[in-house]
Amino acid sequence: MIRKIIQIDKEKCNGCGVCADACHEGAIDIIDGKAELAREHFCDGLGDCLPECPTGAISFDEREAPEYDEKAVKEALELVKPSSTADSVSKLQNWPVQIKLAPANAPYFDGAKLFIAADCTAYAYASFHQDFIRNKVTLIGCPKLDQVDYSEKLTEIIQNNNIQSVTIARMEVPCCSGLEMAAKKALQTSGKFIPWQVVTISIDGKIME
Repeated sequence: MIRKIIQIDKEKCNGCGVCADACHEGAIDIIDGKAELAREHFCDGLGDCLPECPTGAISFDEREAPEYDEKAVKEALELVKPSSTADSVSKLQNWPVQIKLAPANAPYFDGAKLFIAADCTAYAYASFHQDFIRNKVTLIGCPKLDQVDYSEKLTEIIQNNNIQSVTIARMEVPCCSGLEMAAKKALQTSGKFIPWQVVTISIDGKIME
């Protein structure tokens, strides 16, 4: 059938994921760092995602598309329905989160409290979302597995954006020192005076003094 449906310009899309959060029907996914209308029959054509897109990558199109399937949407949302407790709700507010994938000039960095975390910290520390991710822009990485120096990318992010503070979360194990050193080097190289702190998590999931 011919109906009104959204279209996404991948050239303009920066992969921030705001549109996917704004879509109450779950029609949009972030695939390979770009927003994509993954389920056309989930798009109701009302365009809740349009005003949320910071780059203007989303617009309306009138074309051949499957009919909006309200029943399928409700069934899908029921399957992923979160617990009613506040602690079970994700506090993540940006995407992608991998340091090497994050766009250095993404709009969510403007005025952000930056949280740079070693991958393992999220699994070791039980209240990771509530205590660390909440109200922060999150970046994660593992220098041992990625075998990369993150300092250049982090310097670019800090230099090009109005970062308010930086929190670094690492495990107590030696391999995490690479992430801490990269973040410190980026802060120094940026030439900016920004409040920062390092939080170390023990292998039994506790914050070390």
